[in-house]
This record gives sequence, C-alpha cells and structure tokens, in this order.
Amino acid sequence: MSVYEFKVKARDGEEVSLSDYRGKVLLIVNTATGCGFTPQYDELQDLYDEFKEQGLEILDFPCNQFGGQAPGDDEEIHSFCTGRYGITFPQFAKVDVNGENAIPLFNWLTEHTKFEGFGKSPMALMMNGIAKKMDKDYKENGKIKWNFTKFLIDRDGNIVARFEPTDMKNLKKRIKECLSCDTNTKQRIPVHK
Repeated sequence: MSVYEFKVKARDGEEVSLSDYRGKVLLIVNTATGCGFTPQYDELQDLYDEFKEQGLEILDFPCNQFGGQAPGDDEEIHSFCTGRYGITFPQFAKVDVNGENAIPLFNWLTEHTKFEGFGKSPMALMMNGIAKKMDKDYKENGKIKWNFTKFLIDRDGNIVARFEPTDMKNLKKRIKECLSCDTNTKQRIPVHK
C-alpha cells in the first residue's frame, strides 16, 4: 500500500486523490493555528520555497484534537495561515488524526511508524508530560502526540520518516535525500521508524 491509494478533502469539500502527487516527495503535516509550534509554518514555507521546483509538496492538514488549538473553520484557518505566515503549499480540510474519526490517511501513517520520542530539549521534556497526560501508554504506540507531527513520503509513495513537532533540524537533510533519489532506478532511502 502507498500514499497514492488515499483520498482526502480539500478546503472546499472536493475529494482529492493523493495519486495526483505521484512522483513528488511529500511532507504530510497535522497543524494548528494556536499552538506553540505554529511558527513552524515559517520554516515549512521556507522549505517549500527552496524545494518545490525539485518536487517537494507539503500537504497541510489542520487538526483541532490537541488542546483545541485549531478552532476556526477551514477558511478562517487558511486566511490566518496565508495572512500571517504567507503559506502557499496545499492546505486541506480540517481532520481528526487519532481516534475513531481519524481519516484513513492518518490511520495508515500512524500504523506504519513508531513514536521515537521528543528528544532531550526543555521543550521535549514538556511535551513528554503533555503526552503522558493524554495517553499513559504514549511511548508504546504510533498515535500522533501533538500538532506539527510530520511524515516524509518518497517519490514512490512510501513512508520514509516521521518527525515529531520538536524535531525540525533533521527534516531538511532527509527531504534533500528523498529529492535526490531516482525512482527510475528504484534506489531506496532507508526508512527510519
């Protein structure tokens, strides 16, 4: 199974097949407009500006499941993101990423990746406390722990890596690796779960 088998909803409610992105490197992100990580929109837009012409697409899925930090409707969220952060990458309809109402795309992403921790920074230590309050077994499952969790998908539609919201430093390097992978030779980049 690959990412291309999924369909998602655009902000206007139209169904979008992820097969439309075949051959692109995808970064799928669950986002929120009122989160401490919301300034990552600037970094994401910088990555998009730098790598879009090489085949990167960032797919933004607003989600209100973590602290109620994306309370607006789809148009309010989009207006905020374009006005405040100048985002130009695709932003889809607000979704659930965990639980019984999670969209199939995020079920697939979380079933095929592991949570490997938030790191060792002060922010990471704070996130461990928050995650534990929400899910006492948070270290043992692949559920999304917070806003701005990112999934990197290669040009063949396979999951390459998962990045927790506290990890932006390794993201650019991994995107560059994916962009340089030649799908015609089927050269594979090692998956880090």
